[in-house]
Amino acid sequence: MAHTFEELVHKRRAADLAQHRVEELRDSYGPPMQHRWTPRQSHTYETAVRAWRDLDRDARTAMTEYVKEGGQSRHKIEAKLRRAVQQDDRDT
Repeated sequence: MAHTFEELVHKRRAADLAQHRVEELRDSYGPPMQHRWTPRQSHTYETAVRAWRDLDRDARTAMTEYVKEGGQSRHKIEAKLRRAVQQDDRDT
């Protein structure tokens, strides 16, 4: 599957937002070993972690395919991607 650079930015941004959501939940609920989470909290947290894991995997897979298709240095593409995602963060 061919990926554009804009798709990579979108996928990385989605994975980063999902990671941020997991961190927010962890901060809100407290450490699971110190605070007894309700079943609903556990379910919400586990769902968020799965979403983050899946989105991150999709972003990494797309990056690998993009690099293979373009024949460019993965390091250079990752740096360009980080800059693009950071720029998106500043623009929003």
